[in-house]
Amino acid sequence: MNRLVFLGARLLDPESGLDAHGDLSIEGDRITAVGGDLSGTARDAHRVDANGLCLAPGLVDMRVQLREPGAEHMESIESAGQAAAVGGVTTIVALPNTDPPIDDLSVVEFLARRAREVKLAKVHTYAAATRGLAGRELTEMALLAANGALGFTDGVQALADALVMRRVLAYARTFDLLVLQHPEEPSLAQAGEVSEGEVATRLGLPAIPPAAEVIMIERDLRLVEITDARYHAAHVSTAAGIEAVRRAKSRGLRVTCDTAPPYFTLNETAIGDYRTFAKLSPPLRSEQDRQAVVEGLRDGTIDAIASDHSPWDQDSKRLPFSSAAYGIVGLETLLPLSLELYHNQHLDLLGLMRRLTWNPARILGLPVGRLTPGAPADLVLFDPEVSWRISTDEFRSKSKNAPFDGRPVQGQVRRTIVDGRTIFRREG
Repeated sequence: MNRLVFLGARLLDPESGLDAHGDLSIEGDRITAVGGDLSGTARDAHRVDANGLCLAPGLVDMRVQLREPGAEHMESIESAGQAAAVGGVTTIVALPNTDPPIDDLSVVEFLARRAREVKLAKVHTYAAATRGLAGRELTEMALLAANGALGFTDGVQALADALVMRRVLAYARTFDLLVLQHPEEPSLAQAGEVSEGEVATRLGLPAIPPAAEVIMIERDLRLVEITDARYHAAHVSTAAGIEAVRRAKSRGLRVTCDTAPPYFTLNETAIGDYRTFAKLSPPLRSEQDRQAVVEGLRDGTIDAIASDHSPWDQDSKRLPFSSAAYGIVGLETLLPLSLELYHNQHLDLLGLMRRLTWNPARILGLPVGRLTPGAPADLVLFDPEVSWRISTDEFRSKSKNAPFDGRPVQGQVRRTIVDGRTIFRREG
């Protein structure tokens, strides 16, 4: 059985609060010891001198769009796994908006089989809440959950019908399943492309009022009160939406939420002169909303940070703004962009890693995201201080659609390990 010992690392365990220098050992696919001096037990093991670099649980990315099955030319499970490895992501959870959609047991089993063949990041999936993502007929949620689906969502579109959403939440509550929502009221959002405000007016683009987010969240929270279901609002991006979640948590509702790096690193001005690579759903918001996202992360209202990885080929993005697809890739930049919260002193390093590892793992019921003996040996070794510039040309993802090309960042992954196997190592 393979043994690996990291010597002299800064150990970061968000679950226990450990932030200390020490050693860590792995045997097979499990962590066997954490902390202290393990050099005496490392004689028959492969030794890695960490030299004070940070060693943390591998990142758990709870919102990733894979294009397999159906559009593998934009992204496959293998290319997404390679991108994840470079980014220190050891667990991916895929949205169900593939072709065919993940609304049937056969597609769930297909993804699991492909992930086992690829042997890179661990791949889990959500399943569709409604058949065909059509927003009407419920899927067999209990059966899908029993076979591996971690939660239920209609992906990049909202569950718009209030009665259907109530039925989804009630069904989910029976089996204590997680329901995830794209919180955007569709009748307000469908006619717009960017957030309502000065930039939309200057560019003459149809606008989405920020209230579209809080209207959907507030409606759903009323239904959560009725059903007592577990509810998760994805990629929250407005001050009003975050405040609604904050109040719901104070009332004891079983509510969680996440955001993505664009919503705390960029604002609506990144659209510039019709930059389609900055066209997202939900759209980039005002500076006031961006600051509210940072505050929501700081005070714990926002539980997790996900990449919101949305790969598109050039033909889908290099179009007039109104015709271009929504979304950007994010697996490879999730950690360095998130580290801006640490370098700008909004979060300490352990708090940041908690939002990237333990919190999403806890929300999803996964046994990862922690450094403890017996836990899966899913790890990331990274240097939080090294400076570099993002280059989309170097992305392992098949798609390069990101507005961060050339952006200076601090923090870089040096090694990524899944189940004790090194799946990425940066030389030098």
